[in-house]
Amino acid sequence: MTTPCPCGRTSTNATHQTKPAKTQPLPFSACCGPYLNENIPAPDAEALMRSRYSAFVLQRADYLLATWHASTRPATLDFAPGAKWLGLDVRSHRVLDADHAEVEFVARCREAGRATRLHERSRFVRESGCWFYVDGDQF
Repeated sequence: MTTPCPCGRTSTNATHQTKPAKTQPLPFSACCGPYLNENIPAPDAEALMRSRYSAFVLQRADYLLATWHASTRPATLDFAPGAKWLGLDVRSHRVLDADHAEVEFVARCREAGRATRLHERSRFVRESGCWFYVDGDQF
């Protein structure tokens, strides 16, 4: 069995016309894995946002910093000790133009036994064919 992608993206497989379609989690290797492990650029802002969530789950500061726009990128990135990411819900993906997009999401986490939610509308920009996280508004 392959490991499901932390971002929670699913695929729908219709096995027979008379049976309802079955939703299955995509494996990491067929979802965010190529972006994190093979240096393949995400094709759009939503894919980048999902891969960044997976990078938080896997504590991949290298990937997070590399996909953060230089104008807002921090010098370093620390992870909350003991934080456990519980799930991602992408609410919307809005293309503003060919090189700008927004993604609204809710990410759930548990820190020190306390559940938290990060609800954000993130802004992304594409430069030289690569998408970057710029910043976001939290709700």
